[in-house]
Amino acid sequence: MFWIIILLLVAMCVFLPNLWVKHVMEKYSQPADRYREQGNGAELARHLLDRFGLDNVNVEETPNDDHYDPSSKVVRLSPNNYSGYSLTAVTVAAHEVGHAIQDSRGEPLFRARQKLVKTAIIGERIAGMMLVAAPIVLMLTRVPQAGAITILIGVISMALSTLVHLVTLPVELDASYGKALPLLQKGDYLHDGDLKHAEKILKAAALTYIAASLTSLLNLGRWIAVLRR
Repeated sequence: MFWIIILLLVAMCVFLPNLWVKHVMEKYSQPADRYREQGNGAELARHLLDRFGLDNVNVEETPNDDHYDPSSKVVRLSPNNYSGYSLTAVTVAAHEVGHAIQDSRGEPLFRARQKLVKTAIIGERIAGMMLVAAPIVLMLTRVPQAGAITILIGVISMALSTLVHLVTLPVELDASYGKALPLLQKGDYLHDGDLKHAEKILKAAALTYIAASLTSLLNLGRWIAVLRR
């Protein structure tokens, strides 16, 4: 019973933030035309980028999640946020511009995350191969230590992904509260009373990465427990 309760608590910590994020984003996507007079998400992103002299950064629509691509110098927004006039659209656009500002200033944590992301992609591939190979190695060699070493290599590789998520948290918080929120507040871009709701949207964006970090740590802990056996 104790372990069932622990499992349920961990599951709540991992999945509830994602559900809350979805709820907040959908809630403030209405009314859909709230900022029609001021402009949609793409137009606000373009305005903010120009304001900071980032005319080399483009704004594009993407079928995937909203993000800033530092390698291509592009702010990519999902269809609803690219063409949308809701509070969610303009707030998310400001958040992604915050990452472009971090990149242009060469902020250490942002650069560290980008380097780690490249390493983590390779690490995740190695981890996947090693964890799949472990039982095969054990079966062929019949040496328990060989299988354990294979799993250990996989776990170490997986730890890179966890490290990326941990470094991502302060980067995302800064994009929300150090960049986007002051821009929206001082630039007088929002209607009266909307700033407190924009803060919820920015908090929701950060919670996405907290959930990702918890999931990554959970997977890492599971494989470490396997290795200890």
